[in-house]
Amino acid sequence: MIKHLFSCRNYSIDLSKKTLVMGVLNITPDSFSDGGIHFSEAGAVERALKMAEEGADIIDIGGESTRPGASKINYKEEMKRVLPALKKIVKKIKIPISVDTYKYEVAKAALEEGAAIINDITGLAHSPKLAELTARANAGLIIMHIKGTPLNMQQQPKYKDVVKEIKNYLKKRAETGVEAGNKRESIIIDPGLGFGKTPEHNLIILKNLRDFVKLGYPVLIGASRKSFIGKILKTESNARLEGSLAVAVLAVKEGASIIRVHDVKETVRALRVAEAIMKV
Repeated sequence: MIKHLFSCRNYSIDLSKKTLVMGVLNITPDSFSDGGIHFSEAGAVERALKMAEEGADIIDIGGESTRPGASKINYKEEMKRVLPALKKIVKKIKIPISVDTYKYEVAKAALEEGAAIINDITGLAHSPKLAELTARANAGLIIMHIKGTPLNMQQQPKYKDVVKEIKNYLKKRAETGVEAGNKRESIIIDPGLGFGKTPEHNLIILKNLRDFVKLGYPVLIGASRKSFIGKILKTESNARLEGSLAVAVLAVKEGASIIRVHDVKETVRALRVAEAIMKV
């Protein structure tokens, strides 16, 4: 297992001890897998508490759907969805809370309310100043690769060399984060499975995950319930648990440090067994 220290605000986590499981909390009416289920403030808080109980190491709160074809919402609407639940969750749960946003205004408000990590799906492309914001707050920064926008990203994405291009992109964006004042140990990189990639691209990325690990930053993989798994299994999004677990275990074997999932309990159990085997 690759040894990394991940630092975000008051948290310092030794990633050599175990893989972190990041629980997905969508406070949206239209996310691809669980849109609307936790849209109320009370429902969101209840789900966060449940994921923490199941063993989540981080909870990632999102207020805007980034499923293929999704339209943008303005920052005021996003804050209206995220902040009330976030305020309560940070008081009730003693693990890092991440907010999935690429908007400066939302990130700033979230950090002021106690978020420890900002998860930017645009990899600082939408708002480069977001890196300065996380640096000032000593917060964690997740830099993801995306080709296009959620509205158009799955319209025949093409690469000459998908691994090389994404690796170079993440390397440059992470360096931008460091130049803005973020510590290397506060930056996580994510190749962005499903964000402007064909099913084949996703499989190639997973098969070559070690290339991303070699960049020296913790690698996050978010494959949970995604369509490429559904295409392999020929199932809808709510019937992709086994495929999601297979990706999680193989990703950890290849050096991933953080797995972002909807099914926390099952993933935690699968990874504990895989890690026990790997440590023998």
